[in-house]
Amino acid sequence: MLSMRNYLFSAGLALLVAAASVSITATASPAFASEIKYVVNNVPITTGDIAHRAAFLKLQRKKGSAADEMIDQTLRVAEARRLGIRISDAQVEAAYQRFATTNKMQLKQLDGVMAQSGVGKEHFKEFIRAQMAWNQALSARYRSGEGGSVSEQDAVRRMLDKGGAKPTAMEYMLQQVIFVVPAAERSATLAKRKREADAMRARFNGCNTTREFAKGLIDVTVRDLGRILAPQLPPDWAEQIKATKVGGATATRETDRGVEFIGICSSREVSDDKAAQMVFQSEGSNDKNADELSKKYVEELRKKARIVER
Repeated sequence: MLSMRNYLFSAGLALLVAAASVSITATASPAFASEIKYVVNNVPITTGDIAHRAAFLKLQRKKGSAADEMIDQTLRVAEARRLGIRISDAQVEAAYQRFATTNKMQLKQLDGVMAQSGVGKEHFKEFIRAQMAWNQALSARYRSGEGGSVSEQDAVRRMLDKGGAKPTAMEYMLQQVIFVVPAAERSATLAKRKREADAMRARFNGCNTTREFAKGLIDVTVRDLGRILAPQLPPDWAEQIKATKVGGATATRETDRGVEFIGICSSREVSDDKAAQMVFQSEGSNDKNADELSKKYVEELRKKARIVER
């Protein structure tokens, strides 16, 4: 069963069964004329964008309107941006690499498949960026109650009615360390700041000494994130946090704020009504729920949008 935060991304990338049979000897994408076809809330969608998406649908062996998909993607990206969600280039590149690895391909091979099919790696990467951002927006909507939120007591009652015991969940005490990189200085200082963050992360041995380590460093922010249950972990960090031992820290990551890592101060298994609620909602977020919630959300965005066809 896929979780809400992974559903759209995973389902949207089920294409390499078809791609595996595509010849990758050629490396040049078909040339697409590019004129503005739609303007969605002042954001243009070109005939080239639509042609790339049509090729993507063909590669997936999937029916649908390429134009409608591009309109929906534009609306999703804008909504994620409104919510303050940003997906960095580094996150996209990492996802692209993971996709190649999962499908037992070298990056060059995947680039070739995308070029030969007419999709193009840049179009695919923007699709990945949009899906990752939308997953976070959808997760936020689900947690806010749109996905069928239940009270703590109702969650416990439903689980007990099914013959199960009250569930447990891991509770983490976390600390976030941010090596701040102003946008104007990003290209010049990001690599240097990453080296500094990696050095501090290597010395990390518990949350009590973090601020001492940070004292002599410029523009370093240390935030105590408090107690967080496993189902509430930020999607981008969840797997790393779960894989890191207490007293250790996750690998550093480039984000819009700069370079970050998260320290695991402590963890414990808890069994209470709040944990039950979180686990129930997490387990209840299946493919059907995710699909229905996504469709409803996009329909709302379409009703409010100004979509002009040229």
